Amino acid sequence: MQTQIPEISAQELKQKLDTDASVLLLDVREQSEYDIVHLEGARLIPLNTLPHHIESLPTEQEIVVYCHHGQRSLYATAYLHQNGFRDAKNLAGGIDQWAAEIDLTLQRY
Repeated sequence: MQTQIPEISAQELKQKLDTDASVLLLDVREQSEYDIVHLEGARLIPLNTLPHHIESLPTEQEIVVYCHHGQRSLYATAYLHQNGFRDAKNLAGGIDQWAAEIDLTLQRY
């Protein structure tokens, strides 16, 4: 049985960041993508290196994982859940959705 991966919308994340700074933003794109555009304060751990960095992530903190459109971050969120990160969520639509809905000044690619 496949468990549902928890997602958060760009709007929900915006409200959360406005009121609660304790959310860890995890960007699982590549460095070159991060250099184009990223969410302020986000931690970059490319998806293919995530297993090497999982020990450095806080298990008790809420983590919102994002990528470009939400596919890689879905895999990353599932991986985190399998490894005990109960409070990890995927940003639905990725940074592209965020740039379209929340911060129109962000560069889209």
